[in-house]
Amino acid sequence: MASCSSRRTPTGAGRMILFVTDPLVGLHADIDATIGLMAASQDLGHDVWCCQPEELAVIDGRLQVRAHRIRLRPRRPGRDHRWIVDPTWYDELQAALVDVADFAVVHVRIDPPVDDRYLHLTYLLDLANTRVVNRPDGIRAVHEKLIALRFPELCPATYVGTSVVALREFVARHGSAIVKPVDGFAGLDVWLVHDDHAAMSLLESATRGGRRQVIAQEYLPAVAHGNKRLFLLDGEIIGAVLRRPDCSDFRIGPPVALAPIDAADKEIAAALRPILIQHGLTIAGADVIGGRLIEVNVTCPGGMHKTDALLGTTLSQSIVQHLTRVREGVLT
Repeated sequence: MASCSSRRTPTGAGRMILFVTDPLVGLHADIDATIGLMAASQDLGHDVWCCQPEELAVIDGRLQVRAHRIRLRPRRPGRDHRWIVDPTWYDELQAALVDVADFAVVHVRIDPPVDDRYLHLTYLLDLANTRVVNRPDGIRAVHEKLIALRFPELCPATYVGTSVVALREFVARHGSAIVKPVDGFAGLDVWLVHDDHAAMSLLESATRGGRRQVIAQEYLPAVAHGNKRLFLLDGEIIGAVLRRPDCSDFRIGPPVALAPIDAADKEIAAALRPILIQHGLTIAGADVIGGRLIEVNVTCPGGMHKTDALLGTTLSQSIVQHLTRVREGVLT
């Protein structure tokens, strides 16, 4: 049973970590990267707190939150990319009104799109007076599907716009293209369009009759060998995993194997590093196919928890350790 107080003055504030999430009941405890970060934080001795955006408020000039301290129940890796967890995967220990500055780290773990709800959250977190990952102004400044276009030499051929005619010409020029909305996420509304009689109809649907911005990228047959997710921590590669399309779906599936890090990956990371560091985008996931950069996930980067289950890596723990490194007895 959770206890509740009107205001908590923490005695060990340096060991408290806040996760701003979507409702916990909607998270998939066996695969969700946010829960992986929570579990790693708990395993490393930190107190795990969580809230939804609606529980943040500015009171008397300070950002405060109605937060919930939870304890995750034991878990163990399964036989694939999933963890074996209890149906009820956590217990709530306490609910309290806490000054956000009392937390050592605040994780922004709201699923995209970056809509009004998400944007309003980032403006509030600008006032946090503690470390926020990823930094709110950085999320606003860097669009994860368009950042790759700053490096055209590293990307496949790309068109961004609303014109069905221009898109049709793009598809004809390249034979096939992946078309997805600029504000899309999680593989929703992603189209594989071929240079055939169905192209115009599909492109009209994808752009909603020329009213929706989409990204069209040259289809890369190398995707059959895997879409590589590079896990970046302050712009440095800390791991990589391969994901492949299912035989019944052209879209990318869960991780299937460890990915070697090659010269193209290092070039991509080196190009991204200055921007990621400049904007405080500490955790990022770069998607690479055949050595070409597709997009860079910065709003709620995922895949770490699945990879840790599948391969026995410790990506989630490495991230938490990096963010809460102890130096001279001070948690920074």
